[in-house]
Amino acid sequence: MSLHTYMLFIGASLVLCLVPGPDMLFLLGRMIAQGRAAGLCAAFGINLGAYVHLLAAVTGLSALILASATAFSVVKWLGAAYLIYLGWGALRSKGGIVPSELDARKNALHRIFWQGFLSDVLNPQSVVASHPVGGN
Repeated sequence: MSLHTYMLFIGASLVLCLVPGPDMLFLLGRMIAQGRAAGLCAAFGINLGAYVHLLAAVTGLSALILASATAFSVVKWLGAAYLIYLGWGALRSKGGIVPSELDARKNALHRIFWQGFLSDVLNPQSVVASHPVGGN
């Protein structure tokens, strides 16, 4: 790898680390709106989603998705549709969780976990990042 290519990689990695993606925005939104427990549930869901991408990279599935424009487009559109669904649900919601309703809170935390998981799994940036050669 040439020095120029290496410096481009370092620059791109720095930008990707500094710019929050949909996972980080989801995590911060849940933590600010619903507290630490909701933020932790979102973080655990996102982390489990990252393991799906790790498994895809190890088995070669991410290379197949990157090699097929159709498969990559499907992942992108599913991710976009899911983010729109989450946004629409946030716009329609009338407020946060009522702290006295333990069952409702437990159900909400369960839902937040799976929303974080799907947010990461359907993120095309994660598919590219999980590929050993960065999608090239």
